[in-house]
Amino acid sequence: MLGAALISVAGAAGAADPRGPRARGLPGRLPARRAFTLIELMIVIGIMAIVLGIGVPITYKVRNRDPLNQAVRDVMEVISNARARAILQGTMSELVLHPKEKRIEVSGGAPTSAKPENAFTPAEPDKPSAPPDTDSGLVAVLSNRVTVEMMDVNLIEYKDAESARVRFYPNGTCDEFTLILRSDKGEFIKVWLEITTGLPNVGPVDR
Repeated sequence: MLGAALISVAGAAGAADPRGPRARGLPGRLPARRAFTLIELMIVIGIMAIVLGIGVPITYKVRNRDPLNQAVRDVMEVISNARARAILQGTMSELVLHPKEKRIEVSGGAPTSAKPENAFTPAEPDKPSAPPDTDSGLVAVLSNRVTVEMMDVNLIEYKDAESARVRFYPNGTCDEFTLILRSDKGEFIKVWLEITTGLPNVGPVDR
């Protein structure tokens, strides 16, 4: 009789407590966690497929750039750096050409006076030096899919020479330089310098 009375009192107390069994420290059921539905998973997979579809062509183009256009960009960058070095440092700088290695690099020069107008300075043989870092913008190495068709310095052909030099002067002038490249697809493009400004130009080859 006494046990039944105690159970009745405990039951009444539990019914009177609106907080539920967990608030009273009694064991209870954990709230159910909501899982992803099939529709939500399909939406996520669809978004991932779209992102991959956009990114793959861009990655392919970056990894497979046209070798001729890439060669022109690299040559223009090296030329611009050689010109900038001469002007900013107030010293002659040189663009060193290695036709057989398909390599063009910037080599610093000793201080010199401005080049007189209409002056002609023949190119000198290259002196061995450590090549600059290929990521520094001071050296360009052409692809094997690009051929040097012509490399003139001061109207002298150096395509088959071991090396040659193009000089840039602090007053902005430079030696005459013309470079014609051909791709493995038979495409031609010409890079040349304005001797009065040292600025590089790019254009098609008149054939």
